[in-house]
Amino acid sequence: MDVFITVSELEKLISFQQGELDAVLMYKALAEKMKTEKEKEVLLSIAADEGRHAAILRQYTKKKLEPKSTLARLLPPLYKIMGKKRLFPIVSKFEAGTVASYEPYFKKFPEIKGIAADEARHAELLKSIM
Repeated sequence: MDVFITVSELEKLISFQQGELDAVLMYKALAEKMKTEKEKEVLLSIAADEGRHAAILRQYTKKKLEPKSTLARLLPPLYKIMGKKRLFPIVSKFEAGTVASYEPYFKKFPEIKGIAADEARHAELLKSIM
């Protein structure tokens, strides 16, 4: 994955990598709050994908980042207040929105197209457990 990366591309890739890492903790924290095994499995599978995405992005950034727990601390209480029928549509919409964020990078960084496809699939998976 030796490709010339501009400073602005590197900054964006690092941002993507951080977001994927943060999402791992978030989905794991949400999984702990779920009532059914199916819900837990779906969220844990999404968390695993997010971790894989961060690893792909790290191959480009060459940066070892640490996940931030902000979303992992914020979403479980929101889940308790809002319930999944109100919270999951927001999270699903966010997942779907990341596809557009990744699109400008498809040509130069082909693996990102697979990440974006997973994000679209995550949006649908979240809808399936609402």
